[in-house]
Order: sequence, then C-alpha cells, then structure tokens
Amino acid sequence: MQSAAVYACVRVIAETVASLPLHLYRYVDEGKKRDTRHPLYFLLHDAPNPEMTSFIFRETMMTHLLLWGNSYSQILRNGHGEITGLYPLLPDKKQVSRNEEDELIYLYQSGMKNIAFCKEEILHIPGLGFDGLVGYSPITMVRNAIGMAMATEEFGASFFANGAAPGGILEHPGTLKDPSKVRESWNQLFQGSGNANKVAVLEEGMTYKQIGIPPNEAQFLETRKYQTEEICRIYRVPPHLVADLDKATFSNIEHQSISFVVHTIRPWLVRLEQAMNKTLLYPSERQDYFVEFNVDGLLRGDYESRMRGYATARQNGWMSANDIRRLENMNLISKEEGGDLYLINGNMTKLEDAGIFAGREVKANGKT
Repeated sequence: MQSAAVYACVRVIAETVASLPLHLYRYVDEGKKRDTRHPLYFLLHDAPNPEMTSFIFRETMMTHLLLWGNSYSQILRNGHGEITGLYPLLPDKKQVSRNEEDELIYLYQSGMKNIAFCKEEILHIPGLGFDGLVGYSPITMVRNAIGMAMATEEFGASFFANGAAPGGILEHPGTLKDPSKVRESWNQLFQGSGNANKVAVLEEGMTYKQIGIPPNEAQFLETRKYQTEEICRIYRVPPHLVADLDKATFSNIEHQSISFVVHTIRPWLVRLEQAMNKTLLYPSERQDYFVEFNVDGLLRGDYESRMRGYATARQNGWMSANDIRRLENMNLISKEEGGDLYLINGNMTKLEDAGIFAGREVKANGKT
C-alpha cells in the first residue's frame, strides 16, 4: 500500500466500521433485545479471540476486504458446536475450490502445505465480484489509476530529492577528453537536496541549459490532486475525510458525512451482517437471533438539529425522556420522576372533539 490516498481511504473506512457497536439481538414481542448470554455476543462485541479486541478484528477484516476483496476468518467450535473463537487469515494465501461432492472448500497455504477447511469452518466475506463466491481486489481492478498516483508520488520524491532542480546539459565550446569525469564532478557538487542553491562556477566557456520539465508545466500538483479525488471516487470516500478540503464548506460537510455513512459504510455493514448471520448462526437460531451494527451515533447530526428532533419526538408522544437520554448516553430518570412517560401536546386534538373540555367545565359548574 504505497499510495497515501489509498492508505487514507482504507483507514477511514476500516476504522469507521470497526468503531461501530456490534450486538447480537433476539426477537421479542416489543421488537428486539440484546442477548448478552449468547456465546456469540462476547466474541463479536468484546474479543473474538484471546489475542485481539473486537475493534482490531473488524479493522483487519475490512482492510482485507478493501485491499484484496475478500476476508477470511477461521471459526473454532467446542464439542457442543458453540463458537469459541474467530481468527483472521491472510487472503492472499487462501483459495476457494470445490470437492468431489461439489461442496465449497477453502485451501489455506501454511508454509509448504495446504490446509483444507470446509465452509462451516470459515467466515468468508467476499467483496464485489462476478460469480458471487469470490471478490476481486479493488487495487487490481483500478491499478491504472493507482499506478498513476504512485508515479506522481515517485516523481515528486525524486524532484525534491534533487533539490527541486530539474536535470540539464553542460555545454563546452571545445572537445572534452573525459566527459564522465566532468559529469561526476558536477553531480557531486550540485546534485541532491543538500547541495541546493549553491553557486556554480563554469570555466572554459561552459554553459548550463536546463532541459527538465518545470512542475508548473507538468501540472504536478493538479495531477496529484486529481488522482487523490480519483481514488476517493473508487472507494466512495468524501475528499474532506482524507484532508482534501478544497470543496468542503461549513454548510455541506455535515451532509457529506451523512452521505458517507449511507452510501459507503451502510453497504459494507449489510455485507458483514448478512455473512455473520448466515455463517455464525445455525438455521434454527436465525429465527430468533440476528447480528446488527448500530449506526445511530454516525447519523446524529449537530447538537442543535438533535435537540429540535428530540423536542418534536417528545411533544408528539413517541419518545420518552429516558429514550432521549439513552441516545445521548446520559443516566436514566426513575419511573417515579416520570422518566418513562410518553406525553403529547395538549393543543392537538381531533376536529370533532374541539370544545369538549369547555363543555365539561360548564356542566361541572351547573350552567347550561
């Protein structure tokens, strides 16, 4: 991963996915509820194995997906069939094949031998592909664009390593007996960033002509910026997330971040959730359990927008004070203090009930 733009895009996507809360839920009459007693909950939420945290495990999976197009993890089970560990495997050493019964098998190269795994032993998450079984590396599919970005970086490195002075020609009016000695002497005195801005003294009528292409003519900076945008376009990452703020404004940066969650992060989350539900849960368990990421924190918006939304929800009776405090990570209010009450705005009533409270007050006073 020699391209800075590729590294930045991979890192922002992988870290965003890894930082999201991942829970195992159980279907209940009221909707869903976390099931912390299930053995799979601890593996997904806290630590999939004794050597990794959940964050590191998911970050590694996403890095494999974004660079190689596939993520493979070995599944360890106990004698009861319960999952006890998940270990990531290097995707460049993995090969998907079929056995004589036409069942999927996974061959992993470990040293000089291949280890065969059945499909129940591997959590395989493929990226974008053509057969639905194996994903293709984004780096390979767009190698020309990434190659051009690497070429501009190499040009910039060599350009500034030479003291930002392009190459040139030394002209002599006569004939030199040993041109190589003159060239070596010139390079030794004036080549490299350490020799930049030195004054050259030319003897015997020698002249120096610059033949390198100036960076403004080659549009070096514009090319680098375009390739950064091209790589961001490949990974669907807003440029402001990789520190390109040319087109970012105070008014659109929040909407760009929300668009990043909806159009970039959400498809990856669905891909991970469906693969985990299919592989880590038995068919009988899928009727009662499911794995899901929580993206509410990424879609919260700014403080003022959240408060307006909470006020609307509170006044119209579909959120209580404790519902709001849970979303804001605040301590709950007791039931005695009205923390779980759902209230509605008294000014809103049905048209046919208009004036009903005034009529009741008149009858109570004994007036007609």
